[in-house]
Amino acid sequence: MPEIEYDIAKLIRLGFSYKGNTVMRIESSCLRVLGLLCSGPTLWWATSSFSAEAATGPGAGVSSERPATAKHAAYLFAHMTKNDYGRLYYAVSLDGLRWTLLNDGKRIIGDEYRGHPDICQGHDGRYYMLGNYSRNPEINIWVSEDLVSWSKLREFRPDIWRTPAFEPALRYHGAPKIYYDKASARYLITWHSTCEKPVKDEPEKFWSGMRTLYVTSKDMVHFSDPKRLFAFDMATIDVIVRRDADRYYAIIKDERYPSYDWPTGKTIRISSSQNLLGPYTEPSRRITPNFREAPTLIRKLDDSCWYLYYEQYPGVSYGLSTAETLQGPWHDVYWMKYEVPEGARHGCMIAISQEQYDAIVAAYGK
Repeated sequence: MPEIEYDIAKLIRLGFSYKGNTVMRIESSCLRVLGLLCSGPTLWWATSSFSAEAATGPGAGVSSERPATAKHAAYLFAHMTKNDYGRLYYAVSLDGLRWTLLNDGKRIIGDEYRGHPDICQGHDGRYYMLGNYSRNPEINIWVSEDLVSWSKLREFRPDIWRTPAFEPALRYHGAPKIYYDKASARYLITWHSTCEKPVKDEPEKFWSGMRTLYVTSKDMVHFSDPKRLFAFDMATIDVIVRRDADRYYAIIKDERYPSYDWPTGKTIRISSSQNLLGPYTEPSRRITPNFREAPTLIRKLDDSCWYLYYEQYPGVSYGLSTAETLQGPWHDVYWMKYEVPEGARHGCMIAISQEQYDAIVAAYGK
């Protein structure tokens, strides 16, 4: 067996534990003993789960930091930019903290795509991405087999005038988001519409009328009539829904303007429910400072915590908070501990496999 010099601390950062003279890794509920026999700083390689090249660190390729057997080994950030609003760009990360812009900073899709990209993996294993354009009333659905190539699947137009207990001021489907709930085998598509018409020189009037609406679908072909997601009467936008353990969590932007009477305005807050469609609890205390929006959520690869990113708009910077569970408590991550591409704006982050990471990097480079 070859002798490999290796820093034990690095293995631990990659999700391994060290006990006695054996390095182990927890994968889901299964304990795998990798057979790395330790003697001081030296490891004796005794398994084919890793290649020696992947373990040596210096000189290893960008895709060799994590074991090929891990279901998720990296992350994809699909986003738009401050200078090219509504277009699709890619960045990737191996740890959820340091992000690298791909494709030499050029669009992934040309003029065809417009929107705030939001992606989920669906019932058929394919990936679905939503988009929209403020001048058009349709929500656009795109589909991909591999996250490398995308094609437009269809458009659909929710009839927001059929929404119970909501009187829309105009046809508007802001920042649609998509989530596939495996437990109920259906998609949840959310967006914000307003019950207040725009008023010249009073832009907050329009935004104060925003409420989160939704439709569901089993197949991304047929869609339910729209309904309001929350019973509480508060302006909300940019809502994403995720499941953790036996509860659903709605990550919300409180769209009220901040004031002494409403100090949580323009912050990120969280509501939860036992059911996908609610009823959801009253929103939590604010997680972020004021004037933050477009939250996106990923779980750390070792499942030890959550990373919640959000934008300080308009395109100033991204902030990051973390918690062991979505119930909190949350705290901010020091700004030097993470790096998001300059000028990145609204988008979504998803966990991807090593194979997907390699394919995306091969297609779009660094």
